[in-house]
Amino acid sequence: MSVFHDEVEIEDFEYDEETETYYYPCPCGDRFEITKADLEAGEDVATCPSCSLILRVIYDQEDFMTGEESKKVNKNEKVFA
Repeated sequence: MSVFHDEVEIEDFEYDEETETYYYPCPCGDRFEITKADLEAGEDVATCPSCSLILRVIYDQEDFMTGEESKKVNKNEKVFA
């Protein structure tokens, strides 16, 4: 079991479109980071490359699903009239 330094909403991260990576300031002076691909895969742990702290990222995985995965979810939803 991991011990998280904090839990932070994805909206509080900075996004770098070039690297498709989300960043959040770490107390050590570096930045926590998690990639868009990690989020698409369901990963919710952002790591700091300079220290041992980790964050839990709070986000809606459906917002990061690719088109094909999104279609599968929508196909399985039931519509009540």
